[in-house]
Amino acid sequence: MFQSMRLGSMTLMLLAVTMLVSSVTNWKFYKISGQEGYQFVSVESIKKDLECLALNIYREAGHEPFEGKVGVAQVTLNRVADPKFPNTVCEVVYEKTAVYAKVICQFSWYCDANHRNRKINPTAYADSYAVAKKVYLEGFKLDGLNNALYYHADYVSPNWKLERITKIGAHIFYKKPNENI
Repeated sequence: MFQSMRLGSMTLMLLAVTMLVSSVTNWKFYKISGQEGYQFVSVESIKKDLECLALNIYREAGHEPFEGKVGVAQVTLNRVADPKFPNTVCEVVYEKTAVYAKVICQFSWYCDANHRNRKINPTAYADSYAVAKKVYLEGFKLDGLNNALYYHADYVSPNWKLERITKIGAHIFYKKPNENI
């Protein structure tokens, strides 16, 4: 009788462990996204977004100071939250626009095959990934860049009709005119 009870409790325990493992592997995280409220986000999509964000930080500001990396990350995430841009980090990073038969990338490194395929410095990429985690997962941000949607390197002059916010490292950050910071 005791052996039968022990087998029954072991079966129940095995069943409970199986259910726990199953629920953990199927767990979805909630993410707040603007006006849509809550939406389910899988662990895989979070990992993919982090990788895209880290690569964008690395390619755009990999050798910039911490604040410059945060600025690039913040502009990327500000675009995700803005209805005029795609809804995911990877879609924002890889967005292309055709203008008069010319393809323009939102982030210049993506259209530049030499830059896009350049070997990655593991230390600089690790720093960029750490910044991506801090900004994406922990919500770290620079207060002055809350509405920043654009930036460019200080050695180019695109003649944008945007309101300049600030300069961090080698990048000048902008918002649309008449938007509050």
